[in-house]
Amino acid sequence: MSPYSNYDALDYDALFFDFDGTLVDSEPLHFAAWNQVLAPFGLSLAWDDYAAHCIGVADRAMVEQLAAKSGVPFPALFAEFPRKKEIFQEMILREPPMPAKTREVLLGGLALPCALVSSSYSLEVEPVLEALGLKETFRVRMYGDMVGRLKPDPEPYLLAGERMGARRPLVFEDSVAGVASARAAGFEVVRIGHADELAGKLLPFVKAA
Repeated sequence: MSPYSNYDALDYDALFFDFDGTLVDSEPLHFAAWNQVLAPFGLSLAWDDYAAHCIGVADRAMVEQLAAKSGVPFPALFAEFPRKKEIFQEMILREPPMPAKTREVLLGGLALPCALVSSSYSLEVEPVLEALGLKETFRVRMYGDMVGRLKPDPEPYLLAGERMGARRPLVFEDSVAGVASARAAGFEVVRIGHADELAGKLLPFVKAA
């Protein structure tokens, strides 16, 4: 018996997905890009610390934490954010890190309408979706530059639900902040430990041949 057989498409009216760490294994790229722009300040991030304190956290909040710990002024660090985004974009478009099976399942079609709910900005994510041929897979796409409050606040998921017209979506999330956001919106959540897990968890929702 599949460990995911307890999920039935009839129980939900939509599927909502986080992007970084859920659909794509992009966090190592974010990590590498941040370390490139922090190096001139004599700063570096350790992966364990980044994973524990930065994944799922708004970039501004992350830089505020780093400035407080390092003593480097926040304006100087945050001024490097545009360059960090450029470095990340170059890396992710060179070879989008979406597991092949996940892309295959999404391109094959799911039985429920899908939405993307990400704290990343639209300019970071849309080109990746286009490169993968998946942009139209997501009927609603909610990004960090489209909301007033980011995850863990429920606003991103509440707005996605409103725009989708969904009352019972099932959410796929990898981060603590993302899970908290979806649950605060009143939605059921499937926690993803790594992007490689997602395809298997989508099997109950694949369209019948």
